Amino acid sequence: MLAQHISLPLRTFAPLLRRHASVAAAVAKPSQQPPLDAEPRSLAQRFQLTDVDLRRLKYQRNIGVSAHIDSGKTTLTERILYYTGRIRDIHEVRGKDNVGAKMDSMELEREKGITIQSAATFCDWNAKSPATGEQEKFAINIIDTPGHVDFTIEVERALRVLDGAVLVLCAVSGVQSQTITVDRQMRRYNVPRLSFINKMDRPGANPWRVINQIRTKLRMPAAAVQVPIGVEDQLEGVVDLVRWKALYNQGTKGVEVIESDEIPASVLEFATRKRTELIEQLAEVDEEIAELFLNDALPSNTQLAEAIRRATVSLKFSPVFLGSAIKNTAVQPLLDGVCAYLASPAEREAVAHDTTQSESAAPFELVPAAAAPLVALAFKLEEGRFGQLTYMRVYQGSLKKGQFIFHARSGKRIKVPKLVRMHSNEMEDIDEIGPGEICAIFGVECASGDTFTDGTSNYSMTSMFVPDPVISLAIKPTGTETASFSRALNRFQKEDPTFRVHVDHESKETIISGMGELHLEIYVERMKREYGVACATGRPQVAFRETVTERAEFAYTHKKQTGGAGQYARVIGHIEPMEMDTESGKDTAFESVVMGGNVPSSYIPAVENGFYEALEKGTLCGNPISGVRMVLRDGAFHAVDSSELAFRLAAIGAFREAYLKTKPVILEPIMTVEVVAPVEFQSAVIGGLNARRGTIIDSEVREDEFTAVAEVALNDMFGYSNQLRGGTQGKGEFSMEYKNHMPVLPNVQAELQEAYRKSLPHNNKK
Repeated sequence: MLAQHISLPLRTFAPLLRRHASVAAAVAKPSQQPPLDAEPRSLAQRFQLTDVDLRRLKYQRNIGVSAHIDSGKTTLTERILYYTGRIRDIHEVRGKDNVGAKMDSMELEREKGITIQSAATFCDWNAKSPATGEQEKFAINIIDTPGHVDFTIEVERALRVLDGAVLVLCAVSGVQSQTITVDRQMRRYNVPRLSFINKMDRPGANPWRVINQIRTKLRMPAAAVQVPIGVEDQLEGVVDLVRWKALYNQGTKGVEVIESDEIPASVLEFATRKRTELIEQLAEVDEEIAELFLNDALPSNTQLAEAIRRATVSLKFSPVFLGSAIKNTAVQPLLDGVCAYLASPAEREAVAHDTTQSESAAPFELVPAAAAPLVALAFKLEEGRFGQLTYMRVYQGSLKKGQFIFHARSGKRIKVPKLVRMHSNEMEDIDEIGPGEICAIFGVECASGDTFTDGTSNYSMTSMFVPDPVISLAIKPTGTETASFSRALNRFQKEDPTFRVHVDHESKETIISGMGELHLEIYVERMKREYGVACATGRPQVAFRETVTERAEFAYTHKKQTGGAGQYARVIGHIEPMEMDTESGKDTAFESVVMGGNVPSSYIPAVENGFYEALEKGTLCGNPISGVRMVLRDGAFHAVDSSELAFRLAAIGAFREAYLKTKPVILEPIMTVEVVAPVEFQSAVIGGLNARRGTIIDSEVREDEFTAVAEVALNDMFGYSNQLRGGTQGKGEFSMEYKNHMPVLPNVQAELQEAYRKSLPHNNKK
């Protein structure tokens, strides 16, 4: 790894560790090797990392804090900011002082006690090396993300630009539904992670069960690098298994970390066993430790620390830290672990595509060199006091205040009027940033996922994954509609790619769509508070789909003669069910196998466009059609009357004619629902899920509480939060995550078809 090849003493370069304010960069390997005689495609062959670049990047970390709801992410981040000196005092998420945590700056967040928007900050930390015990200064960018699945896009875009993450787990609840979602997001962007088992002070805390869940449920090799000294309310500190020292927090709010070479006798034998287990787990993922293990040799502290780092950065292992953020215990050792084991920007891969070449061309690797051409990714938008605030990560090159940058998609030339670093909702003006950090700029019009360059290249980076909305609401302002109504909707839609707005052509209602009831409820409340627009909402509409169940042939002729040139097109082929492609995520496709020129190649794209247009609205309930492939085998054309319009209309007509022969069905979204409640309400919870046609797929009882996991149709989940609160005396909690679409029951399909038929305009005129 690049950072490990620096042979000069690191202390010599302390003056060079001045913090830049740009975003982290990545070194990537091209997915395809160019021919030997071809011009080098890799930027690395033209722009080398200098010693200054390497030294700066080695001490840079960009991390996210992610977890299930109420695992303690924001509480942990609050302690990190306090111990690094970024804030003067600690405030709790649901504190009685009405201040709230620093990273929950929105009024709604402090009222509800949840994180709604991801918030960025930065800090410096004098980390203690687990190998040598020496202190070195690191610069850390941190993004605190929401835990609720409704705000999953905030986690997506944060992980898209980060080099590492801290996965927070509750010592009692362990791996929960949103933990699995966050794990999947980390894997999507190849983000190395540390695991932090929080709430070790709670009754019923069992970190070893949680570690086993990480291995089995998340399929991630993991082992503890600490063991607790004391349990539950007797938690005193932790034993560092790598350095073999006992660590205690003392002083005001645990600000002092006291090290001791004497391991308490009560945990000495147990700690010895867990250190052996750590070595065994590493031996399965690291060759050097495996060789030592097979030779019955014990690794040194340095060898052990280096192996943990290698395995973590290569995504083969997750070291597990223990502690209690609320009790100010073992947070500083976690910070040391972030600096010691997570990747620097130089060790992470990042690639861009040249927009002047075909999509199949090999990507270019980006190099976090300050002298390289600028490539930056806008990953989050926010309405600020000075206009649109755009969060950016600079992957290579430098960005300066007053510099001209170019929008990769539109080619528009933009001047950077204001450059800042964010500390939650506070800003710090800066003049220049280099690769390896996160910053924000004002006055730039763009969308999430857009790439910016300095104009010397045509590079564009891939955007983040955006899930489809699963729930919709009809919304209208109470009283007279003002410009603020549309202005608010436009702003929210621009900031949040999972928030969609459209006007129904038939009912003329404004429809908002999102990831859940809470998601839409928050935006309706924000419209009232931030824009003074009170809104009334209709019953949520579920994102139903339609699909085919059988193959059907079509031979359709579109013919129209109205004087002069007419319209003529004939298409022959079939439509059939299609499974989702796991690589592309698509479950619709068009395929042409026309031979002999019966359909000119210039008209085939028009047939494809007609097919995709027909998919937009099914005939059963007016919802989009998915899971279908159209194969065009033959056809006919007229030298004068055929046109792209004729073939597009022919494709639409052919699809609709054949669609009715495929025994189409309506699909509804199925949600994975996880309910946590006191054990005395187990029967009431399971009964409530069964009453909503839920299928219980897993349940677990832990001392005084239990967890039930069920698959329930989203259409049956409306109002469940009120039912759960009433049935558990307000003590039950639940979370939902989209799983897939499944066919509705026949009687439900009949009801949906009848309701759609009555809503059609020709029926309303009767």
